[in-house]
Amino acid sequence: MRRIGSLAWRLIRRGAILLGVLAVALLAARIVESERGPPLRPWHTVVPPEPDVAALDRADWAAWLAAEQAAMEAVRTGVTERLAPEDQVPANRYFAGSPMNPRHFMRDWNRSFVLEPAGAPRGAAVLLHGMTDAPYSLRHVAEFYRSRGFLALGIRMPGHGTVPGGLTAVAWEDWMAATRLAVRAARARVPAPLPLHLVGYSNGGALAVKHALDALEDPALPRAGRIVLLSPMIGVTEFARFAGLAALPALLPGIAKAAWLDLLPEFNPFKYNSFPANAGRQSWRLSSTLQAQILRLHGAGRLGELPPVLTFQSVADATVSTPAVLSALYERLPANGSELVLFDLNRSARVEGLVSPAAAALLGRILPPPPRPWRATVIANVAPGSDAAEARSTAAGEAAEGATPIGLDWPREFYSLSHVALPFPLGDGLYGLRPDPADRFGVRLGALAPRGERGVLLVGIEGLMRVSSNPFFPYMLERIGQGIGSP
Repeated sequence: MRRIGSLAWRLIRRGAILLGVLAVALLAARIVESERGPPLRPWHTVVPPEPDVAALDRADWAAWLAAEQAAMEAVRTGVTERLAPEDQVPANRYFAGSPMNPRHFMRDWNRSFVLEPAGAPRGAAVLLHGMTDAPYSLRHVAEFYRSRGFLALGIRMPGHGTVPGGLTAVAWEDWMAATRLAVRAARARVPAPLPLHLVGYSNGGALAVKHALDALEDPALPRAGRIVLLSPMIGVTEFARFAGLAALPALLPGIAKAAWLDLLPEFNPFKYNSFPANAGRQSWRLSSTLQAQILRLHGAGRLGELPPVLTFQSVADATVSTPAVLSALYERLPANGSELVLFDLNRSARVEGLVSPAAAALLGRILPPPPRPWRATVIANVAPGSDAAEARSTAAGEAAEGATPIGLDWPREFYSLSHVALPFPLGDGLYGLRPDPADRFGVRLGALAPRGERGVLLVGIEGLMRVSSNPFFPYMLERIGQGIGSP
């Protein structure tokens, strides 16, 4: 027995040594990888002041706007006014002379906003943007709500809309506190019983669902009457779970760059290109907490108290998990009038032969067979080889599918939608494929069709070629409008 115990101890010790050597090797590899990248710039190292959770829970809208102004001033004095000569270039949004600097625009959509309807509000919509994003991403949906007589309130999430460094010191709990503040502010302007809608894009979709679930457990929180989700972050990739480990070398002196997964030029006026490891970790913490809460309330039979959920999701999504929208949320929803709208791939004959078998089979893998307790709609080609699209819908509790033409076509350039495309019409001045000439933001990212030699552009071709606008945006607004009514 002693020999066996001694042998086991030696094996454990050898295993621990092996794991230690492996950990050191991975740490060294991560340090080498991070040091190969470009140097940190002021927009990576400056962290603008943001209220903590307690302060956010005490604040009203005026106090929040004052705090937001302080954060913007910190960017001006700590970054814009201290740029080195090599950073004072047109392609840097933080350079005062850059055409992409938000101070040049009629409205800085990095800031929180309130859009008032022409008359007395018929309801209120709270709009929650996504990770690395800004309130800009939901401005078109907000304007639609305003045109239908709703007050539309969009809040800038802490750490966003300023500099990427703001995301190195933020936690998902801060975003939830900001969500509660926005809902309080909306209800202060548009009291119950007038309707309240929560609209969330990407990370904001997780926050919208989380607030609705929290309101089931906390009677002090206002309840929404409807939830609208665009590319919601119900689940993320497994890499996000371990993003915090990638930043561990940053704890060592002189290895600060390891805290970043991407260090890229900042030419987009309303979205960060650089991405810190903490942002990935917080997205995983939020989505895992949300999934656990859904599971708990489902087991308690309380999800029937949720308002109807209308979700728009691209089958092809490299940012969030489309299957998680089904498995973690919709498969646990009761029959409460919810609907899932999925945008399939473009199965036109021009691209069909180039689509990978795994991508081609995505829709069949993720959508469970009917009957389902919620309505399912798939936006797909009318026929193979046709650019025209139709809506194939199956009502809740039924098995028969009906098809309705929607009067919209796939652009010849698109083989699918993407995570970032859904909130933007083709005419969006920044992200649209066919931008409105009057909608100017210094650059037209969605209209670029880059062709040329490698190494010429500031960023990789892959990022510029990702679809950033939605040809089916009018259909999406029409569906949202069915739950709003006419003004």
